[in-house]
Amino acid sequence: MSDNGLEKLVETAMQKIHELADCETVVGKPIIADGTTIIPISKVSVGFTSGGSDLPTKGSKDLFGGGTAGGVTLQPLAFITITNGEVKLLQMSVNASKENALINMIPDVVDKITDFINNRKTDE
Repeated sequence: MSDNGLEKLVETAMQKIHELADCETVVGKPIIADGTTIIPISKVSVGFTSGGSDLPTKGSKDLFGGGTAGGVTLQPLAFITITNGEVKLLQMSVNASKENALINMIPDVVDKITDFINNRKTDE
């Protein structure tokens, strides 16, 4: 590739987007408070476009016209919480599908059934 203005423009824009959207943006740094660890989970969307043109000239200087545009959207999706060895997924979406809601309830239901069975055994 030739070393022109468009290539430099695109390279600079990509470097800046890379700085914004790294893996720690998706799975955030753990937050530890009062014995509970909270790990934020987010969705990152990146859009990018560029364009340019080398204009023919009679003079010795090259003319270049171009531009780039980009955008990053960060949407929090959930939090993973860890308390006393118990891991839970807390979703942010109010409109979570029924299937996801049922899957998230399974650990609580299993714990309640186990407690119920253990309590019946001690009563007998």
